Amino acid sequence: MQEPRTERLIAEFVGAVACARETGASPGVTLRGASAGEPPEGLIVSFVAADGAQLPTTLEGARVVAVDASGYRIESPPQHWLLRARTVFVHRDVRAAFFRAIPPRPAPPGKRLFWRAVLRLARSRAGLRLLGALRGR
Repeated sequence: MQEPRTERLIAEFVGAVACARETGASPGVTLRGASAGEPPEGLIVSFVAADGAQLPTTLEGARVVAVDASGYRIESPPQHWLLRARTVFVHRDVRAAFFRAIPPRPAPPGKRLFWRAVLRLARSRAGLRLLGALRGR
């Protein structure tokens, strides 16, 4: 009887992926690029306390697969690298999806009128003096 595979996909990149070795308080490896999902969004995968293979500075179309509790395989065909890391963090830039879901609220008419008047006054020296006097300067 075969043992079930415990591998699972952590992240998938499309295009160029920048690889950086981090030093300092939490050494590790960080991958930065665009996600393979639709629409592509910024994707950062950070391996904390990582040891293992020396990655090149850039990869093409990389995938990160968890092979066990602390082992990760970075695949960029035709090559792959194995890393041991204490923790892995996946960060996705979801700004575009957020702003599609929650469109910006238009400014109320009174506020628009107020700022229009302030900006018009700020065009001239006399207007700037008046604004300064109103602020108490």
